[in-house]
Amino acid sequence: EVNVLRFVHIFKAWFGKDSNTEDMETESPNKPKVEDSGGILKQNREFLDFFWDIAKPEQEIRLKAIENLLQYLETSERDDELKYTLKRLIDGLAATREVARPGFSLALAQVAQHFESVPLQGILDQIKEKHDLQKVKKKRLRHAAFGNFFGVLALFQSGRLTKEPKVLLECVQLLQSLAQYREHLKDLPRKTLVDILSETTESEFEEVLYGSLKTDLSSAFSTPEQLHLLLVAIQKFPGVLKPKRLKKLLGTSTVVTDENIPKLLEILKVSAKSVKMDRILPPLGLDLLRLSLNEGTFELFWNEIVEKGLLLDKAAPCSFMCYRLLGAALPHLSLSELKMVLHGEVMLHYGKNVIATQLPGRVKFGPEMETYVDAFLENCDDPDKQLTVMKAFSTLTNQGNPVITSSWKVVRHLQSTALLDYVDYLKQMFLNPDLEICLELYTRRQNPEKILQPEQCIFRLRKWIVSRLASIIDNPWLKKDEDLVMDITRFIFFYSFFEALKPTLDIPETECLLQVPLDEDTRSATADGFFSLLNYLNCLPVLGENPEAANLNKKHVQGVTADGQLWIYCVSQYASALLSRKKYVRAVKPFSDEEREAWERMLQCVDELRKKGDKSQNMKLSAFQRLGLLIGIHLFKAPTESLELLKDFHHCMDTVLEKECKKKKKTADDEDEPEWVEVVVEILLSLLSQQSKFIRQACTSVFKQICSNVTEKALHLILDVLDPEKDHDEDRALLITDEGKKAKRTSSESESEDNSDEEESSEEEDEDDNDDSSDTEDKEGDEREGDSSAEELEENDSESETEPVDENFRMGLIKALQAGNALPREDEASDEEDLDDEAMMSLDENLAALFAEQKKRAQAKKDEKDQQRKEKILVRDFKIKVLDLIDVFLKKQPENPLVFGIIEPLIAVIEQTMTGKSDQQEQDFLQKTADIFINQLCKSKRYCKDVSSFKDKLYDMMERLVKRARKQTDSSVALYCFSASLYIFRVLRGNISEVPVPPVVQSKKKHKDDEQRDDQEQQGIPVGDLDIDRVKAIYQEALTEFMTKRNSALTGAMFVDLFVRFPIICLHLLDSTVFFITEGVRQHQQGQACLLVQKALQIRELRQSMTESELETLLKQVLSQIHKSLKTVNGFKVKVDQEKVLKCLELTSWVAKIIKQQKLNIELTNMVPDLLAMAQMEGFGRSVQLDNVYWNIMRPLGYSRPKKAKKQQPLVTESTESTKKKKKGFLPETKKRKNRKKVSVGQQKEITGSSNKQSGEGHRGKKKKKNRKRKISESGDKNGLGHSSPAKQSKVQGENTNKGKDRTQTDKSKKKKHKKREPSE
Repeated sequence: EVNVLRFVHIFKAWFGKDSNTEDMETESPNKPKVEDSGGILKQNREFLDFFWDIAKPEQEIRLKAIENLLQYLETSERDDELKYTLKRLIDGLAATREVARPGFSLALAQVAQHFESVPLQGILDQIKEKHDLQKVKKKRLRHAAFGNFFGVLALFQSGRLTKEPKVLLECVQLLQSLAQYREHLKDLPRKTLVDILSETTESEFEEVLYGSLKTDLSSAFSTPEQLHLLLVAIQKFPGVLKPKRLKKLLGTSTVVTDENIPKLLEILKVSAKSVKMDRILPPLGLDLLRLSLNEGTFELFWNEIVEKGLLLDKAAPCSFMCYRLLGAALPHLSLSELKMVLHGEVMLHYGKNVIATQLPGRVKFGPEMETYVDAFLENCDDPDKQLTVMKAFSTLTNQGNPVITSSWKVVRHLQSTALLDYVDYLKQMFLNPDLEICLELYTRRQNPEKILQPEQCIFRLRKWIVSRLASIIDNPWLKKDEDLVMDITRFIFFYSFFEALKPTLDIPETECLLQVPLDEDTRSATADGFFSLLNYLNCLPVLGENPEAANLNKKHVQGVTADGQLWIYCVSQYASALLSRKKYVRAVKPFSDEEREAWERMLQCVDELRKKGDKSQNMKLSAFQRLGLLIGIHLFKAPTESLELLKDFHHCMDTVLEKECKKKKKTADDEDEPEWVEVVVEILLSLLSQQSKFIRQACTSVFKQICSNVTEKALHLILDVLDPEKDHDEDRALLITDEGKKAKRTSSESESEDNSDEEESSEEEDEDDNDDSSDTEDKEGDEREGDSSAEELEENDSESETEPVDENFRMGLIKALQAGNALPREDEASDEEDLDDEAMMSLDENLAALFAEQKKRAQAKKDEKDQQRKEKILVRDFKIKVLDLIDVFLKKQPENPLVFGIIEPLIAVIEQTMTGKSDQQEQDFLQKTADIFINQLCKSKRYCKDVSSFKDKLYDMMERLVKRARKQTDSSVALYCFSASLYIFRVLRGNISEVPVPPVVQSKKKHKDDEQRDDQEQQGIPVGDLDIDRVKAIYQEALTEFMTKRNSALTGAMFVDLFVRFPIICLHLLDSTVFFITEGVRQHQQGQACLLVQKALQIRELRQSMTESELETLLKQVLSQIHKSLKTVNGFKVKVDQEKVLKCLELTSWVAKIIKQQKLNIELTNMVPDLLAMAQMEGFGRSVQLDNVYWNIMRPLGYSRPKKAKKQQPLVTESTESTKKKKKGFLPETKKRKNRKKVSVGQQKEITGSSNKQSGEGHRGKKKKKNRKRKISESGDKNGLGHSSPAKQSKVQGENTNKGKDRTQTDKSKKKKHKKREPSE
């Protein structure tokens, strides 16, 4: 058979119809015969494989095949093989598969390049003859056109086309003729023609190609391709296409003229719309721009064609083409041209596109323009051009706020001089904001009445400048020195908290006076930017390229200068210098005497710490330096709060320094005083209550350095904040002091929570101003506050609707009405007389006073609820920040015994949060707590090793945790408790994984005594220093409750985790687990018992710790329990019964596997009758998984799985078919048009069709209905039912229906698909 197939392949290849390439080789009416006199194709099978691989879609296979083909042809040196190769490759150029054409074209190009003896003229003649467009059939026209195109492309890629002018001319003419087949080839011929021109010399173009291309060049304004051909020719051959010759061709000596502008504009519009989906700049546009620069008509091109032509077109592709022309033109323009372009209408429209609200799926051009500017700045060597571009984009504003983001990363490519000039420009714009030089833009949706005043625009501009300066320091890719960083820091700090009185050379910031004074909001925003800048400085790597800086960077030291000083210390020194120059500088909020004294004392304390730190590298001293400087700098923003913190800091420092200087014995008074670390923790907690991301990260950084010294009391200070029972005590006293300031800080200072989001918020404000829409995003704290506030308002509304009427107000209202005689008293008769005017006036006054008082009471209640809501938000936000300290401690000190004191408080937090009502902020708090608990605690690879001193406490904690898990009503909370108990279990067991487990020798099987068995357990499963009896009692009680209690919070997954991770406890709980296979309270528990036993038997250490007799006894007991459990099964009506049986069978299968491996003397035959009976129960075959497991057990016992008989398709008669058809619509009989002739003809056709169908002739009809009936009848014939009587047919259909009742839903769906496919077959 192999020889026959090979001969067939060779025969087909001989005639050009190879089975693998017959769909890619074209047919010709006069097919030439292939001469194979030497029998080359029969001798070498490998030669044909090259052509088959070339046609494959995988690029690697094609390239490898071409390489192998070239090597083969070079080594063989046979002309007949080379001729056959050329023929096969030329035939493949017109392959019907698109992926095959490029492969044959590339192969032909490589063959023509390597074998220069083959003339290109001959190859071109073969291509024209094989793919003659005049002789080919119409349906093969597309493939023939591609064959000619790829043939010319192959000759061009060979590199020999320019060496043979005649062939070059014919190729160009062929491409020109292919241009008319645009519906197939699109613009590929013109593009290839442009590529050929780019490789042609000027002399060849003038002598060979100019005459042929003269017609195309003269009609350049007809299509974009012809214009592009002209532009390439002008650019490549300026000596040939001189102005005089251009005038003969076009009528003008230049291309960009006033006369040609309408034609060029239309061509550019067509070109822009042709690349709409590609989102690229057409090469035609860029070439035309370059030509205008060479002709000196760029200003005409830009103003008339771009701004007054393309930009005014409403089509989006034209606008995007203008933006791309702007970005692509930057490298080609001079300084004056750059200024003209960057201050024109295109920039304005680009700004509108950036700030406009786009629908989902629409494209914003901002990121693409950033790539253009980034590429320009990277390749530009002129600092003036770089500065011009940066200034232009920085002054493109919308109501004072620049449209580009403050963290624009293109500044990374600025040269040093351009960067310094740009920073100076930003500082000058901050000091003297000039809105006239800004390119201000407005969107269509902006209301002229809501346009901001100049003062507000200046505020927005200054705020953006501060963020822009800070982002320059934060940019890690920007090369900057320490002088620049300090200059920006000094500038922002000075104008945040100081103002200049007189200029002085010592303080450069005083030399430039403000023309527009800074208001309070601007200084507040600048102060927020300064603390964000401090955050950047705290994480800044060491700058410079000297060895000291490289050494510090290797150690991952951050926040220091090259000489080792903290950046925040440099800022404090500058602040101290400003405070001492009262004659020249004045603080916006001057320090009081007490605050100035605290500041000076802080500096002295830091200096002492620096001196001590130079001698000994103490992390504690470094942490105190950072903490003291942080609190001291914060004096400028919140002096009252910082003053109290500084007092605690100085007290703490005095204690620390005194203990280090005087190593004396502790007295009773010393023992009562708190440790220094406790004071530091209290200070950190106080700082965390403030809404500032800088302070939050600074506190985390300080705590990292002191967490090794944390004591139990210090840790309890942190945990007390998280304790749900103490929400109304310490936390409330800590956070809600001076609540008015806190609420204000929540709304106004929340911007400093994350300065990286400041940029997004500014853009949202722009969209709010532009589009009159609300903000879509906000800061984390504000977002949580907004969500919770909305929920609280809804609750308040619902409460107000259901709130009962105030009885005091009701009684007061009744008395007021009775006093005015508007309401009769109970003991008086009703008086229907009307009240006079005086009585009515007095009654109105009384009622007004009464309702005013009631309104005050309602407002007071509302204010109280609002205050409680704000307090709740502040407490939650504070707790989320405190969790950072817990996270740091667990990461840095996982082996500290204090870790065990964190377990139960975190579980209490999870319990409290999951049981109560939760909004988005509460869910974030719960998610963060759960992540820390699971990932940093329970799954930690490091834990405390030495627990001998408090082992009993850990056993008690394990017992409490398991009992806590059992008492839960939510299984998810119980899982956290159970996981914590497993963590304690791992700690108590010790690090026994490092001790290798000795293999079990064969002699152990002979031991039968209990003492010997215990020895084997200790050898097979290491116990460590573990009280196994106590642990067994704890988990035995939990297992018993899970198996015997109906509504238990415990789950089977918990005990599976216990068994798999700790085989030692699995060994002791195995007997009771086997017992619960039949004694479980419900089917679910019985199935889980089977699963646990299966997991236990899969543990290798457990099986090795048992002797052969013990293992055999255990397996017999397991099988006996399974047998009893299966006898109780009466059917599969309920899903739990099916799951239970599945678990039992899976356990049985695993037991059978162990018996076979260990060669134990256990038989499963006693279970066979029950298994056979179970298979006959109703609903057994509904689960495929259950069926597979069942037959995996029965197959080794000698029972084979029966094959399911294919269900025969019932014959559908005309009557049944007509009844099944549903009418899509109907008309009343009175509305139907009666045409007796057509009805009679239709009846005649139906009668004829039915008679043909009954006779079995099965003639093919034209209508689908007849065709369908015929196929149904034929399918009935195939099944042997074609000539049966109706009674027999109905009988067969009934049998088939009865046979198919027990099939699963999957089988039914398969049969339905089969029914749909069968008529077409």
